[in-house]
Amino acid sequence: MNLKKALLTLTLVAFAAITSYSQEKPSPAMTAEGAVGDAKITVNYSSPAVKGRVIWGDLVPLGQVWRAGANEATTFTTTKDIMVQGKKLPAGTYSFFIIPGEYESTFIFNKVAKQWGAFNYDAKEDQLRVSVPSQQTSSMQERLKYEVANNKLAIMWEYGKAEATLAPSM
Repeated sequence: MNLKKALLTLTLVAFAAITSYSQEKPSPAMTAEGAVGDAKITVNYSSPAVKGRVIWGDLVPLGQVWRAGANEATTFTTTKDIMVQGKKLPAGTYSFFIIPGEYESTFIFNKVAKQWGAFNYDAKEDQLRVSVPSQQTSSMQERLKYEVANNKLAIMWEYGKAEATLAPSM
């Protein structure tokens, strides 16, 4: 009888291990890359899923600083100076935050690149803040997604999208 219990226990433990190993991470690390002129742009972020939740205005409150992803703060790196919404952003790596709004959001590039979430966010360390249009979309984006393409930095999640215009520095 002890052998049967041991085999049953071993089987259950193995099943649990296989099941947990095969499950998708809740907020996998992702990277979006692109170019603006000669500058290489890299956005590193953790990509949470909607999972049936209301995101904008509920999970992510409007009008408050948000870490723009999950886990560590999202980072934005540019290898050369660029223009974001017509304002200069020097080359470097920044933590990237957003103050989401229904029709307009604020993209924030903060000089303290390594932060956990927005818990220690300090506006005095902001390198650049820009207002960008935000909108509702008709297509559902289950996972948070960034794109750097066609001289735009876009963030999409659930039914929301915000994007900034990027250009080579003058």
